Amino acid sequence: MARKLKAGAACADITPADSQFLFGYPHVKRYSTGVHDRLNSTALCLDDGAERILFVSNDIAYVPKDMTARARRRISKSTGIAENAIMLTATHTHSGPVILSRGPGNYDDVVPNADPAYLKLMEDGIVAAAEAAVAALRPAEIGLVVARVEGIGTNRRDPSGPADPEVPVLMVRDSATRKPMGVMTVYAMHPTVMHEDSTLVSADFPGMARAYLQEHVFGAGFPVLHHTGASGNQSPRYCVRGQTFAEAERLGAILGRAVEQAVAGMVFRSDIKLGHRQMSFDYPVRDLPSVADAAAKEQSVREKFARQQQDGTPRAVVRTTECDLFGAEATHALARSKANGALAAALTSCMPAEMQLLRVGPWNFLGWQGEVFIEYALEVRRRNPDTFVITCANGSVSGYVVTEEAAREGGYEASTSVFSTDSGRLLVQHSQELLDSSAN
Repeated sequence: MARKLKAGAACADITPADSQFLFGYPHVKRYSTGVHDRLNSTALCLDDGAERILFVSNDIAYVPKDMTARARRRISKSTGIAENAIMLTATHTHSGPVILSRGPGNYDDVVPNADPAYLKLMEDGIVAAAEAAVAALRPAEIGLVVARVEGIGTNRRDPSGPADPEVPVLMVRDSATRKPMGVMTVYAMHPTVMHEDSTLVSADFPGMARAYLQEHVFGAGFPVLHHTGASGNQSPRYCVRGQTFAEAERLGAILGRAVEQAVAGMVFRSDIKLGHRQMSFDYPVRDLPSVADAAAKEQSVREKFARQQQDGTPRAVVRTTECDLFGAEATHALARSKANGALAAALTSCMPAEMQLLRVGPWNFLGWQGEVFIEYALEVRRRNPDTFVITCANGSVSGYVVTEEAAREGGYEASTSVFSTDSGRLLVQHSQELLDSSAN
């Protein structure tokens, strides 16, 4: 007998009720002075009669690893969904509250530890959205289509470098009324239109895409899940005309219109099969320089940044060098942490990293931890075209997973990371193993 799909979707507000330090940019005392747009936890539950899976997307930089474990336990206890069938992700906005406390490699005394009261609000919001989505389960149909997006961002190390303009769009609708119930997207792009001069809480351009879809397509309050793909080296830097909310709205509308066009021609079905798999492994740690060598590198980049500020170098290039300086500072801090033993102790709290696979009919969604360079996700998709990588999933880890080329270059991403390029190769290898085991 063919399985019949049920689906439910719901949102919960995780906007802070008070002033919070906004995460994402170092050396700036950046406490929120208001709210530009609300932060949401948005959940989508799918049930094929034999398996039940759950996605929860959150407008935040990361979902902490310990919070992921607690929220999964709470959701599983109240709904019966297996913990390893629950994927919790972060859109990675840089205009939401800080949610990680200080650790090894922290080079910025301005950034405070996370506020326990906000962490509770966020965790409760995740659980509330999940429980509401499960409570909303009803017979449904699903549509799957891949949209294409241009003009939001590029590779931030090289504007002509590797990128992925394809955006998988999953939508569910009520099988009786044909009324849309929820939509989910994955896009590999840093949500960093807003910079350190903005002190308003915001979900950045993914939140603006949601607002566009709610206003022009689906209606107010409609559940829109946005997941961040492998965007470790992807940024709006070379596409924006400024770091303003008008620009975030413009880029969000580009994404919203692409989704709007995609769902207009969707073909829906209800006889799909769901599945889930999970595995864990350690990301190998990179070789760190001596404290003296790291200090010398920091000074060299600092001098380069000072020169570029004075010699008319284009703004986007200066910004890249400024980020490289942040990376050099981080490497210096990591080298000190390795020397005093703090780094080894901290790794025990974030390893092993989790890899998760949620299967929706012919599509596979892989949840990876960390900020991963696009090349690794593209390699997985080259071998498995209907597989889409979601990063910042199921708990935070320390920094980027970069390519060998980026490691040799030694820029911001490579300098701030704790992990070696072997981590990326293992992500690709273990992803294939997980996909192959799921297909059997």
